[in-house]
Amino acid sequence: MVLKLMLAAMVAVSARPRRPAEPAAAPVVAAAIDDLELEPAPIRREWVLRGDPQARVSTHSAAGDRQATTAVWDCTAGTFRWHFDWDETVLIVEGAVHVTAADGSERTLSAGDIAYFPAGSWAKWHVEDYVRKVAFCRRQFPAPVTMALKVGERMRRGLARVGLAA
Repeated sequence: MVLKLMLAAMVAVSARPRRPAEPAAAPVVAAAIDDLELEPAPIRREWVLRGDPQARVSTHSAAGDRQATTAVWDCTAGTFRWHFDWDETVLIVEGAVHVTAADGSERTLSAGDIAYFPAGSWAKWHVEDYVRKVAFCRRQFPAPVTMALKVGERMRRGLARVGLAA
């Protein structure tokens, strides 16, 4: 019963018309990619398959609810497995990486390429020389919250079609 009430409340909140948000104190977070100071971010030893890849990272920004971040990450030569805890979209900005997905499919990502890795997935990364990426990471919401958001969005679209929602 409590779960049903929580779900109904989430649906009601998500279905109400939204007012324009108040301007935030700092509406834009901007930095030149080369100005971000990268800190060591060692790859787990048990994940390393060949070589001695050295990784570094710098967080550029994080959402207020801590459910999304943007970071710059780089890595030197080596081969390793990688587990994606969050949904991650990457934009390769320098170098290249050969990626092998869990299903055996292979893809080379180089500067200008964009790729998406769902939370919970594994991939093998082979960096021949060097790679640098911008990573856009988002945590997945629990299933009941995701369902409530989908229901709320369907209700909002339905109300908009009949002219009842903004």
